[in-house]
Amino acid sequence: MLNVSIRNDRRKNNMDIKPEHEIVDCNSLSQKDQRGLILHILYACDANDYSTIFENIVENIARGFDLIIPKDSFVYTTSKAIVENRESLDDNYKHMIDNWRFERVGVCTKLILRLAFWELLNTDTPASIIINEAIELAKCFAEQDSYKFINGILDEYIKSKERQASS
Repeated sequence: MLNVSIRNDRRKNNMDIKPEHEIVDCNSLSQKDQRGLILHILYACDANDYSTIFENIVENIARGFDLIIPKDSFVYTTSKAIVENRESLDDNYKHMIDNWRFERVGVCTKLILRLAFWELLNTDTPASIIINEAIELAKCFAEQDSYKFINGILDEYIKSKERQASS
């Protein structure tokens, strides 16, 4: 909902509605903030068991943050791709979890890993940046010390890809 301040002008007996915040296009956000916004969208989708229409979730998030999220934006297309491919993204690291059931991995940890794996597989962003951003997201949003788990999983994945490329 757009935040507004309402001033009642008694002399004119009318009301002026002035926006308190300017509505911002998500494309003008930093890459770090766009990743945070993607995480919010992914969390909302997961909280609704992926049963709510994706476009409705994006519209609600956009309204809540006073944003415009165009359908051709990085935020929208990435979020939608991650939601649609969540199982295959999880398959990239399920086999790396030792002495732990996949179901026990926290929601935010899974979502951050999905975002990181999607970026590793679909962008030219250097792996070191993707890993650092995933760690920062984990420190802000995920379970305590999950950033260590995320770092370990992503680091192992990168090392295995490097080993495959050199052989």
